[in-house]
Amino acid sequence: MNSKAGKVLVVESDDRLREQIVAVLTGAGFEVTTDYQEGMKAVLAFDPDVVVLGADPPQLDCCDLLSEIKGSERTQNVRVVMLSPGGSGERTRGMDLGADDVLSIPFDPHELLSRVRSQLRIKHLADEFRERLRLAEENRNTTQQVMTAVNEERRTFRRSGLASVVLLIVVGLVFLFFYRRTQEQNTRVYAAITRLQATGMQTQQQLMERSRRVRDDGERGLSKTGDPQKIQLQKKSEELRSQIAVSGTEDASALQKQLTAVQNRLQKIETEGKFAERIIQAYEPSVCLIHVVLAFREHTTGSRLRYAGVTSTGAPATDEHSNPLVSLTGNGPEVHLDIFGTGFLVSDTGEILTNHHVAEPWWQNDELKEALDQGVEPVIAEMTAYFPGIVNEVAANTEKISSAADVAVVKGNVSGLGIKQIALADGRRSTVSGGPVVLVGYPTALDAILARAGAETIESIATVSKGDPKQVMQELARRKLIRPTTTQGHIGAVLPDKIVYDAQTTSGGSGGPLFNNEGKVIGINFAMVREFGGSNFAIPVVYGKSLLRP
Repeated sequence: MNSKAGKVLVVESDDRLREQIVAVLTGAGFEVTTDYQEGMKAVLAFDPDVVVLGADPPQLDCCDLLSEIKGSERTQNVRVVMLSPGGSGERTRGMDLGADDVLSIPFDPHELLSRVRSQLRIKHLADEFRERLRLAEENRNTTQQVMTAVNEERRTFRRSGLASVVLLIVVGLVFLFFYRRTQEQNTRVYAAITRLQATGMQTQQQLMERSRRVRDDGERGLSKTGDPQKIQLQKKSEELRSQIAVSGTEDASALQKQLTAVQNRLQKIETEGKFAERIIQAYEPSVCLIHVVLAFREHTTGSRLRYAGVTSTGAPATDEHSNPLVSLTGNGPEVHLDIFGTGFLVSDTGEILTNHHVAEPWWQNDELKEALDQGVEPVIAEMTAYFPGIVNEVAANTEKISSAADVAVVKGNVSGLGIKQIALADGRRSTVSGGPVVLVGYPTALDAILARAGAETIESIATVSKGDPKQVMQELARRKLIRPTTTQGHIGAVLPDKIVYDAQTTSGGSGGPLFNNEGKVIGINFAMVREFGGSNFAIPVVYGKSLLRP
């Protein structure tokens, strides 16, 4: 058993489901137990990193174990992944009760492993920070003791030249001791930053495996395509026609009214579909995928964080704990974090509207903030925009950032590319509750694009790029494979600072334009959700228009 993989406690009353969860986690190398007969005593004895907790939505308020774990000082840092039947409502309730993540049942084994590993990374990072703080406090106390002793020695040998020698020796030894300890602590902090990466420093094989999984997931999802509401209405229409054909005169009249209502709803859905097609044809080429590459530098010296070296496969060299070897004085490539978002062209001078958290990925990012508070700061090494059908990347830079909302303007040179700017709506009357909307963007970024490519294409791109995200993007652009995803929905609520709607999206779709039925942008998507579904949010476009004024 690979204990380094982490310790997981599984609490699930359903025997079959519990055995399935244990099989998945054990197969991945986790140390797993299901012993919970003694309640919190069992949790304290096993000392898990993660608890996988089964919960029934009607009984979410009765999750005493979750409350006990998060309420105890000894276990409050244990990560809890809740498994819950139901949809977004039940997942939201689980998060509100204190779970760190909630996964719907039935679950995909790969997704369960991904969620558990993500929580492990967060816990290990938090543990390292707490250890660093403890050592810092210990260092401070030790320093005070040393300086007290040095001052005493200075008073004792004040009249002797030996005092200066002793003082220099003591201070030198203390400096050397703390320098070495600080270097070890910094190494752990820098290693934690590298583990935040999702796509950086991939090998060719890793890219192919990831693309294969995404493609397989996409193929499984194809069987579920089609508008379920439209299919249901069509079925209802056929049933009513059959009933009318065999019914009496009195029944036929009532059935005919139902049929008319169903046909009106079908016509509305078809009309909305046509307006979505017009938006796609007109504006899809104007919605770009933004690739932001972050580097990290030390506050005082400005030195960039680098890998100490790479293996023959192109992966970073690691220590005995599988942490990437990085430092501020290494000779390897810089440590980069690749961030993807969506933007859309709004002027002929190259202005692109997007989110603040896309233009500056560290903004309100708790994971990055904890690491960056330890002495390093992010810098944008490169920002590029990729438009559909354009084979060359467009270099971009941040132009303006809103102080009132999650909105920013980045700018690039689009002259001569023939890209059409997108029209923005005027006034709040353009946004009506219940109205149809179309959202365009790049949810899941590279994953969604690669999922649409064939197996041979993915293999070819992986071979050429060796897994490097920038080269992958360049290959996709060269082959004209970059195009956004479009989803439809309706507005749920219009608030002063946000628009609530149900068109599906996920990470990577941030910054995408939300169109009304007039084909004008009424909002800028800013939802950061883990999976498709549920309510999403957009910033009213008025906040973006305010940044475009001279």
